[in-house]
Amino acid sequence: MDGGNIPITMKSKVKIGPAVEDGLDVSARPFKILVVDDSPIDRKLLEQALSQEQYTVLSAKSGQEAIQLFAEHRPPLVITDWLMPDLTGIELCRRIRLEFQESYTYIIILTAMTEKDKLVKGLGAGADDYLTKPFHANELLARVGVGRRIADLHRQIEAKSRVLEELALTDAMTGLLNRRGIELWAGRELSAAARHDFPLWAVMADMVNFKSVNDTYGHDAGGAVLKGFAEILKTNTRSADICGRIGGEQFLIVLTHTNRDGATLAIERIREKFLAQRFRFRGQDVVVTASFGIAGHSRHQSQNFNRLLTQADAALYSAKQLGRNRVELAATEINPVESNQGPSQ
Repeated sequence: MDGGNIPITMKSKVKIGPAVEDGLDVSARPFKILVVDDSPIDRKLLEQALSQEQYTVLSAKSGQEAIQLFAEHRPPLVITDWLMPDLTGIELCRRIRLEFQESYTYIIILTAMTEKDKLVKGLGAGADDYLTKPFHANELLARVGVGRRIADLHRQIEAKSRVLEELALTDAMTGLLNRRGIELWAGRELSAAARHDFPLWAVMADMVNFKSVNDTYGHDAGGAVLKGFAEILKTNTRSADICGRIGGEQFLIVLTHTNRDGATLAIERIREKFLAQRFRFRGQDVVVTASFGIAGHSRHQSQNFNRLLTQADAALYSAKQLGRNRVELAATEINPVESNQGPSQ
């Protein structure tokens, strides 16, 4: 589904995990180097020189094999011969720069040529450095050391950018997505629902007596209630769904691949679990309830997520007017997407 192609870890529950934290410490991962040379002797010489340091060496005997290995392992540093039978080092360099732009790779070209104009051509193609054959092992290691420092710096910057992007899409209080994060995911998923004809439901949720908890017991108590509700959402939604906090005591849930009865059943389950939860503040048990409004997308409707939210919000308003602590379907919700409904929740 298109909804899976969201940056970072944008599924139902988003928080900075160990993988992202490890990215900030580049020393925690092995440093991979891809060696590309059609000469078995030259490859062996390079491998022997690099074995003096703690590098993980990948070897390719052709440019095409190098592309395959690069796509699989994404090494931060490549050492490639200039002249090879299928792809030259220059062509390999250009393809890496063109096809793998999401992360930086330091590229060293090996060549027996010494003409400055040709060396300049290699650097112009995107190479970072060059080394003439026959090379001296210590010089190779020195140049690789420079390349590693630069590649590590790029990896640190990329990891920090991922963290910042993730934080920009995450609600700090609950660890769920914020409104922007949900809209990014749901907009793509809505397009997929229209294209592949599967159901999608937007659910607005609002805590009924949250303000009185804040006023009576303080903001720490209010925070505990928000986190408690968020935890129920996390444990009662599937990986195909998404949930987030859109502000104050309001939350948004998006359900996919389930029919109307399945969506209603899933939200009723969340409502009941939250109703059964007891919060203890100042020696007293406190019960907080929530109301829910559900609106469904039909393949006959426009792909407008804001319209869907407006309908779900209207259903939420009806739930509050009819007594609160209840689930209501949007008034316009009659029978959306009966074909290819998928399993119930």
